[in-house]
Amino acid sequence: MFSRTQPSPTAHFLPENTLLLDAVGEGIYGFDLQGNAVFINRAAEQMTGWRNAELLGKNIHNCHHHSHADGSPYPQESCPIYQTLKDGIAREVNHDVFWRKDGSCFPVFYSSTPVYQDKLLVGVIAIFRDISMQKQTEHALRQALSQVQALSEQLTQENHYLQQALADTNGSTGIAGSSQVIQHMLQQIALVANTDSTVLICGENGTGKELVARNLHQQSRRRDKPMISVNCAAFSPSLLESELFGHEKGAFTGASSKRKGKFELAHLGTLFLDEVAELTPEAQSKLLRVIQEQEFQRLGGSETIKVDIRLIAASHHDLLKRVEQGLFRMDLYYRLNVFPINVPALRERLDDIDELAQHMLQSLNKKLAKKIQGINAKGLNKLKAYHWPGNVRELQNILEREAILSQGNMLEINAMPANNALLVEDSLVSLATAQANHIKHTLIALNWKISGPQGAAKILGLPPSTLRSKMQKLGILRP
Repeated sequence: MFSRTQPSPTAHFLPENTLLLDAVGEGIYGFDLQGNAVFINRAAEQMTGWRNAELLGKNIHNCHHHSHADGSPYPQESCPIYQTLKDGIAREVNHDVFWRKDGSCFPVFYSSTPVYQDKLLVGVIAIFRDISMQKQTEHALRQALSQVQALSEQLTQENHYLQQALADTNGSTGIAGSSQVIQHMLQQIALVANTDSTVLICGENGTGKELVARNLHQQSRRRDKPMISVNCAAFSPSLLESELFGHEKGAFTGASSKRKGKFELAHLGTLFLDEVAELTPEAQSKLLRVIQEQEFQRLGGSETIKVDIRLIAASHHDLLKRVEQGLFRMDLYYRLNVFPINVPALRERLDDIDELAQHMLQSLNKKLAKKIQGINAKGLNKLKAYHWPGNVRELQNILEREAILSQGNMLEINAMPANNALLVEDSLVSLATAQANHIKHTLIALNWKISGPQGAAKILGLPPSTLRSKMQKLGILRP
């Protein structure tokens, strides 16, 4: 079949095997060692438009394998079929195209198989099929997956918002307490909620800053749109900008697809930036531009995206001090501090503990399938005598732990963390000892959980790795 000087290996196929090859649905070519065609079946003619008589004895690569799909030249030396002719190694290819006689092309899957006669390489058989439909299906699937990913991100955020919105259907704010400081805070929320003014929520860790943000959103004209939350301390500097502004495919290593950022997802709704003091200088600069211009670009992108959002920020740091220390931009601080709301620490409203506890027990009864009616007097006294370094979140954790252990209708508070983080046996201690005591008491209150939304690192305002390092340095070990 192949060499002009040797008998054709397909000679014994003729004539009956020619009928078999013509009946096959795949295209079949036979090549001699010079790359010239010595056999072409009927399917190959139909797919390419080239007739048998036009190609026999000619270099087929030059006829319809001469260029890549983008039109760039495809040298014969790079052709897998030609390489098989040289080294006798079989190959399979699924990323090439063949060109028809009319100048159009189609994607193909083909194999090139060496043919030997008396242990000598005498030519190659190439078998190919048109995979246009397969490629179209793959392209449609990729587009569909991209759309599904985008919709999934949006639905996840909107579902989070809806769950929060439905969590309290009795019309209450979800903020329990009758103390003067709490009532003043609620009045501030009511005053600013239905505006688009930026609000800066200040308060210690665990005081409920996100709950205040949620109330601001629920009482605003944007209540029917999502509130998107971002914990700025939860992402590394390299990922935070992508989280906020999104990225284009290939913007950085691992960016395998386009992704919308939180600003886009919050369009027409509310964006809540928790722990805003943790923003990098670069992110602060970009955030300032977005606030000023209400537009931005994704990482790796050039398209300008306009958004309409209401911004709420929160921090347990004193941002003005951070400005004085050169850690936070002054112009961004004044942009965020349009309407400040301070969330009081629990030790500043100890009279609210009874009401707070009753509110929390209602949720715990549902969560734990309990029927706890309240806390006994001795337990309430213990709660009111405690300093509460972890604030409302620590109260929630203590009540949940006691509720799990409780067997009756009235909750007993059997164990409380040591009360003094700064004093030990009424004597002054070193800063290191005070810090160790404070960390240890917080860990005990949280059952030694370090990371996560309910972990000690979150309450103490430290990255988990930093907290672990401090624990090792201060000799804090779990018993």
